[in-house]
Amino acid sequence: MQSTSSSRSTPGPVEVRRSARRLRTVTAYRQDGRTVVLIPASFSRSEERTWVDRMVAKLETRERRGRRTLGGDEELMVRARGLSEAYLGGVLPASVRWVDNQNRRWGSCTPADRTIRLSSRLRAMPGYVVDYVLVHELAHLLQPAHDAAFWALVERYPRAERALGYLEAVEAGATDPADPAG
Repeated sequence: MQSTSSSRSTPGPVEVRRSARRLRTVTAYRQDGRTVVLIPASFSRSEERTWVDRMVAKLETRERRGRRTLGGDEELMVRARGLSEAYLGGVLPASVRWVDNQNRRWGSCTPADRTIRLSSRLRAMPGYVVDYVLVHELAHLLQPAHDAAFWALVERYPRAERALGYLEAVEAGATDPADPAG
């Protein structure tokens, strides 16, 4: 069962998805300009309102924290330089910037002009995930193809496997919220 409501404090509508398979957990994420909240079907309307408010506030806090700690393009370049020094021998991009038009990928690199762009969707994610995407894109400056040499460079980042798992989970949640009944 799905219901959509609008809240003054949220950026866009809130969609509530009830699931008989979901027994206790509540999950929320942003998708296509709306907030999706997954709740157990057994919740009363009052519990639904309480949990929707709680989860929307949690998402907003996480997003604010992400914007605050990750900063703008200048801070992103500083972060990229540090990661490059630590794991890739100091290879430097010409620019690194946040972009709002990448909805199907987390980042991109154009080796020819040495530019890196990161999806602004990453701002709400943990720093180690952003660092992984930066290392991934920086590695393209040394190895453009996704071959064994490229992955060996990326794997120098100690939290690569964990970050990749996090991103895979986010992608699975965005397309199929890991809730067969939802």
